[in-house]
Amino acid sequence: MEKFEGYVFTALCSINFLISCLIFSKITREQRDPYMDEIFHVPQAQKYCEGKFNEWDPMITTLPGLYLASVGLIRPLVWLADLKGSVVCSTAMLRFINLLFNSGNLYIIYLIICRLHIKDKSRSATRRVFSALALSTFPVLYFFTFLYYTDAGSTFFTLFMYLMALYGSHKAAALLGLCAVLFRQTNIIWVAFCAGTVVAQKMDESWRTELKKRDEKSPSQVPLTINGAMRAMRFLLEFLKTPNNIKAVVSSTWPYIVAAVLFVFFVVLNDGIVVGDRSSHEACLNFPQIFYFLSFTLIFSLPTSLSYQRVVRFQQSLRKQPLVYAVLMTFFLFLVWKFTFVHKYLLADNRHFPFYVWKRIFQRHELVRFLLVPGYVFAAWNFLDTLRSKSLFWFLVFSACLVAATVPQKLLELRYFILPYLLYRVHIPVPSLPRLLLEFGLYTVVNAATVYIFISKTFQWPDSTAAQRFMW
Repeated sequence: MEKFEGYVFTALCSINFLISCLIFSKITREQRDPYMDEIFHVPQAQKYCEGKFNEWDPMITTLPGLYLASVGLIRPLVWLADLKGSVVCSTAMLRFINLLFNSGNLYIIYLIICRLHIKDKSRSATRRVFSALALSTFPVLYFFTFLYYTDAGSTFFTLFMYLMALYGSHKAAALLGLCAVLFRQTNIIWVAFCAGTVVAQKMDESWRTELKKRDEKSPSQVPLTINGAMRAMRFLLEFLKTPNNIKAVVSSTWPYIVAAVLFVFFVVLNDGIVVGDRSSHEACLNFPQIFYFLSFTLIFSLPTSLSYQRVVRFQQSLRKQPLVYAVLMTFFLFLVWKFTFVHKYLLADNRHFPFYVWKRIFQRHELVRFLLVPGYVFAAWNFLDTLRSKSLFWFLVFSACLVAATVPQKLLELRYFILPYLLYRVHIPVPSLPRLLLEFGLYTVVNAATVYIFISKTFQWPDSTAAQRFMW
């Protein structure tokens, strides 16, 4: 890191932390008691603070990574500051842990961007710094920085794992992956992603070697044609048939394989992935979740991904391959028709924003979900086009992990989109400074509106006197 870039980044980190502390203070004063899922997380963490590690709330569905990390961070602070009494593991103190994770996320995202775009000398230090700053304030993630949820810690350990994988420290990456799984079991998918990127890199090397033997020029972008994809799939099958290739892959990814074996052992002992209450977390093939994610990604990446030139290219693609898009539209319509599931929480809990999205858009008429399909097609094309600089093999790995992370979820929960969105965003080319400022401005406006609504627009349920608040 150059000296000037270091000064700028340090200053922005300090300003970000100061502003976050002010918002944290305001939210904590307005909502002192545990709220929403905090009514399960806070008491469980307090039991761990008291050393009661054998007591567990059966309503909690995740592993105890958040509570273990909280105790590990709070105990030294208690000893240094000589704190006593209820303040030690109060709701505010526990929430503050996520503020620390938020600062860590900012730094990790910055390092990932620097590593991924190291060959692009045209990207200035200012653009790298602002890109990291904007992503650390990504609205869905940033809001839960101020509550005692698993998202900030889960994101931190998952991104830290990926950073280590990018640097080739696969043992450390696998260990961090296990920490991420302790926060949320589905993070095993991103452990597999790290292993998959290693395999994709080796396949890229073999692909280039094979093309050189045939005196062919290696493609510099993701092939968008069906023939190109089929050719790559045939190469993949041939690659996996060669014992030397398998040996090289296993020798490079064995730490992740060990992590996967440990996870399988846990699933067998636990008789499933979910810990505690399983009735509300049943897996299903909810394929439209992919479409919701693509729409979500398009909306939040508008300042950095959408341009007039890209819209023109989409129109040209439509004219050149109308049959392909017709087949794609038909396939999407079929998935929406046969595989749309609606979780009972989505219809019942009016404290979450997705409740209103579903009620005012999808439930307006039964045909609405089909009328949105053309938008899904464009969102999918835009998603692919922004990643065209990545190799096809990397894209296949990322797509497989994206499907695994979203499709089995019956509940439309925007928090499930945090990690795939961040991984998508750091891999697209670093945007220009004006676009980054627009992105940061969009996130700031959304964050300000979300915090304002949470604090000021309270309401009450008919059968409860407690104040209810709107949130993601």
